[in-house]
Amino acid sequence: MQIVNLSIFLPQLLVPIHPLLATATKAENAPIVLTAVLLSLVVIYIASKIGGELSKKFDLPPVLGELVGGVVVGASALHLLVFPESGANASDSVLMTILQMIDNLSPEAVQSIFESQSEAISILAELGVIVLLFEIGLESDLRELQKVGYQAAIVACVGVVVPFVAGTVGLMYLFHLSAIPAIFAGAALTATSIGITSKVLSEIGQLKSREGQIIVGAAVIDDVLGIIVLAVVASLAKTGEVDIFNVIYLIVSATVFLLGSILLGKFFNNSFVAIADKLQTRGKLIIPAFIFAFFMGFLGNAIHLEAILGAFAAGLVLDETDKRKELDQQVIPIADILVPIFFVTVGARVDLGVLNPAIPENRQGLIIAAFLIVVAIIGKVVTGWAVFNQPGINRWAIGVGMIPRGEVGLVFLGIGAASGTLDKPLQAAIIIMVILTTFLAPPFLRLVFKQPVEVEEVVEVKQPADVAG
Repeated sequence: MQIVNLSIFLPQLLVPIHPLLATATKAENAPIVLTAVLLSLVVIYIASKIGGELSKKFDLPPVLGELVGGVVVGASALHLLVFPESGANASDSVLMTILQMIDNLSPEAVQSIFESQSEAISILAELGVIVLLFEIGLESDLRELQKVGYQAAIVACVGVVVPFVAGTVGLMYLFHLSAIPAIFAGAALTATSIGITSKVLSEIGQLKSREGQIIVGAAVIDDVLGIIVLAVVASLAKTGEVDIFNVIYLIVSATVFLLGSILLGKFFNNSFVAIADKLQTRGKLIIPAFIFAFFMGFLGNAIHLEAILGAFAAGLVLDETDKRKELDQQVIPIADILVPIFFVTVGARVDLGVLNPAIPENRQGLIIAAFLIVVAIIGKVVTGWAVFNQPGINRWAIGVGMIPRGEVGLVFLGIGAASGTLDKPLQAAIIIMVILTTFLAPPFLRLVFKQPVEVEEVVEVKQPADVAG
């Protein structure tokens, strides 16, 4: 009788079984993955609230506190929230170490759980940024843009072109970065935070001034241009090369997609309101709104752009409906749940240790950070001198008002980091630029604007005298 050598056939027999074993292992670890995700969310929300409350106490934007909270719990400090995309393993995560001790897991199982947990948190962060851009779109009033006219458009264009070109060219020729990372970093310099600037202008009583109108209008246009730039560079990052025809296609398609969405929105708005009015169950307004936002995000991805562009366009469209104020209020609690995940994970992914000057190879990162900060400030301050036919205008106020990058700059950073385009030194340099410009803008805006309180007091003193006379 011939004896069959099983050693020859055994590996072939096990090939189809191996995926089944892997699937079974993943299914067995599913409850632990859920535990890891829940524990990660606890860390994220604690970091976001503590950071946000501390920022609020110092009269700074809460988003900065969320970012710094992410830095503290992430790869830079406590290692509670780390990601494999940044080169971390399960052994680098304190949360994974805790779970391994509790459940007596093997190293292979812990690594599998770590990867699944990181993927789940990353998906939640992506949903967060989609909701954020939808919310920004809802806040971008197109009617206000028409009031400030061409002046705001010129300021916005200068505020996008100057820092983008200066940043990209400088990084390529001074620091010898390759084209894609340099373009992405240059794109991050184009952002302007509507929320931060509007808040400060409102606090100092300058929101309705000529300067305030131009700043806010330019910031809105700046965001629209920035989203188009982001869609272009993010798509370029996927291909890994700069193709001029692809760039032209992306710019045209992004512009047509955005403008087409707004124009079609005039016909869609009535239908949206009619549908919302006929629905009787809970979520009759917010659910159709998010269906529209997610579908627009899907269309954005389908034409090789970004989902965030579709969400932003959906916000602009629904901003014109009669349900805008009600919708704004209903989006806020959803954004409060998902958006902090995005900001905290952005901070957690950044390892500020790469900017330690004691390590020779880190010194270039510090120099890049200093370069980006200079370009970020000068590139926006010059926009004040792009205003024409406005005698007596406060040009410094306009330029300073365009400086803060805030949450919009973090969107660029988060997408660039997730795509693997930005290395650790460049990520850290961008995040320092975002933090510093956002910190500097509020106090400097207060300095460059005249305090309106003094004028009001003079008027109040003179009125009785005039009446008596």
